[in-house]
Amino acid sequence: MTTRRRGEELERAILRAAAEELRESGYAGMTMDRVAQRAGTNKNAIYRRWPHRAALGIAAYRQLSAERMPDPDTGTLRGDALEMLRAANRTWASPHGALLRDLLAAAADDPRLLALLRERSGTSAMDAAWLSMLARAAARGEAPAGAVHPRVAAAPMTLLRGEYAMRGAPTVPDETLVEIVDEVFLPLVRGRGA
Repeated sequence: MTTRRRGEELERAILRAAAEELRESGYAGMTMDRVAQRAGTNKNAIYRRWPHRAALGIAAYRQLSAERMPDPDTGTLRGDALEMLRAANRTWASPHGALLRDLLAAAADDPRLLALLRERSGTSAMDAAWLSMLARAAARGEAPAGAVHPRVAAAPMTLLRGEYAMRGAPTVPDETLVEIVDEVFLPLVRGRGA
């Protein structure tokens, strides 16, 4: 006799199944039927939590991203920032990054998916990691307290995404990452103390 899963346990099973479907089939191949079968539940249980495939796809991608989130602590803000950008660059050039590109491509034909991507892009594990990095730098006296700000934290990744959009390639040269940190991010951080 199997025990019926509920609440967070069922939600984790559904997200795990959706993430596996995304990895194997991409967003285009992920169906609610396949996710339900893989999770050992029914579609109604999924639809109660995620009203449509786009919402489930974004949630599954976010879970995959949170599992891969780097948290460098090199002892310097510059070192941490470079490591974060390099990790993001490696991730976006990997199969995981292909999933994001798949979701972005699907968003062109699915207004709900595009709305969810925009809505959820403001508060992510990546934003929290950059804020945490800035807070550590402020605690070490390496950055002013005013630099621990969401816009400052978002700047490097926003610039990196811009590079991807302009280049049309899933990787950015390391020299560009160094420029983002040395010529934009660190001066921005220092300027918050003026």
